[in-house]
Amino acid sequence: MKAILLIDHGSTRHEANEMLACMANLVQTMVGERVIVRHAHMELAPPTIDDGFADCVAEGATEVIVFPYMLSPGKHVMRDIPRMVAEAAASHPGVEHVVTPAFGVHEKLAEVILARAEIDPARQIAGEEACRCWNPDGAVGACGSGCRAVQRAGAAAQ
Repeated sequence: MKAILLIDHGSTRHEANEMLACMANLVQTMVGERVIVRHAHMELAPPTIDDGFADCVAEGATEVIVFPYMLSPGKHVMRDIPRMVAEAAASHPGVEHVVTPAFGVHEKLAEVILARAEIDPARQIAGEEACRCWNPDGAVGACGSGCRAVQRAGAAAQ
């Protein structure tokens, strides 16, 4: 069974930590019972990454898909979270895991920005256009591991 483990940095503010629990609950509701959804914080608050990973396994997960609930591919996404997840996974031999890219640049995030600003989009972005490079200088991959243009190119090469 698959599990999704949402991971953020963690905060000293209770409300910030609760937001991730709310998101995990929303994702769980959207995906139904066919996938386990849990959350964890890198530091400052429970549950820890060890706790979150172990909870996924205790619920029957044989594969844990880790989603760094962060916008950009900074050091936590690229270094710290993969290391901490690998350490947690070491206690659960036979359970596969993968760490996804951070949110990155995505048309759905642009839609959220416009909705929060109470501005209707002039047009929708979807399909092939959504997977193009959005860097103003045209530097494909400039936004890091979450670059959908790079992901599309990699998928086409396989």
